[in-house]
Amino acid sequence: MKKIILALSVFTFFSMQAQKEVVKEIEKVTKAVEDTTRTHGWTKNGEITFLLNQSSFSNWAAGGEDNLSGNIGINYGFNYKSSDWSWDNRIIASYGLVKTQNAAFEKKTDDRLEFNSLAGKKAKGYWYYSFILNFRTQFTQGYDYSTDANGQEIRVENTNFMSPGYLTFGPGLLWKKSDNFKFNLAPLTSKMTFVDNSYTSGVGYVDGTYFGVDANKSFRYELGFYASGYYKFNLFENVSAENFLTLYSNYLEDPQNVDVDYQLNLVMTINKFLSTNLSFQTIYDDNAFRGFQIREVFGLGVNYKF
Repeated sequence: MKKIILALSVFTFFSMQAQKEVVKEIEKVTKAVEDTTRTHGWTKNGEITFLLNQSSFSNWAAGGEDNLSGNIGINYGFNYKSSDWSWDNRIIASYGLVKTQNAAFEKKTDDRLEFNSLAGKKAKGYWYYSFILNFRTQFTQGYDYSTDANGQEIRVENTNFMSPGYLTFGPGLLWKKSDNFKFNLAPLTSKMTFVDNSYTSGVGYVDGTYFGVDANKSFRYELGFYASGYYKFNLFENVSAENFLTLYSNYLEDPQNVDVDYQLNLVMTINKFLSTNLSFQTIYDDNAFRGFQIREVFGLGVNYKF
């Protein structure tokens, strides 16, 4: 009798393990089918994020100045995929302001409008023949700030919508493992810089100093090598890191001076609507500024996905 009970126990145990393995395999197959269904045709996703930072001081011996800042951002992607084609599109827009107690003007913390489009025709494996298009500008005026002889803060406008505006496009090769991991190489890429010629014809303008555009002109053309990469992954549970990198070398002038644009978006999710967000971006473009431009925004985010 004991042997029968033991045999039944052993049989029950192995049956349960076998059932678990079958369930796991069914779940894998189901997920694979769902993934295949989702990745063919159009997929769309977007997120609106609002970041708020505030500091207040009263009789604070160490010193400090009351300030309030807010930043709103939109990140929307719409992608198409079939057995032979891949077409990824993304719109990124953000705008932010900061107001400090004793400052004469509100100042921008962010101002960005960008559209990226990358189409690919299947070649072999993860490789595609591709065509890339990128457009970048800003929404409102930008200023240089200084003080006058009386110590009062003054500002001079130096940028605006489409001053500068950038349009980059060209054929290339795309390596795409997934929507979250891909890079593109485009050896014959055109880059156009647009500005209002009022910025290139003013008193004190030195030829080529306004984003590389010549005096009294409103347009600059470049031909060069463009490389871009995108990688998104989870650092920990509820912590994601999104990386964008673009490189550009102009064959027609100083090809050794490579333009660099790197951005990191770090999102630490609290719940469905709240997160702590860090956005870091660094740019090197000697036509705009001979050195690294750095932007960093950190704060509590209110998120809405659509």
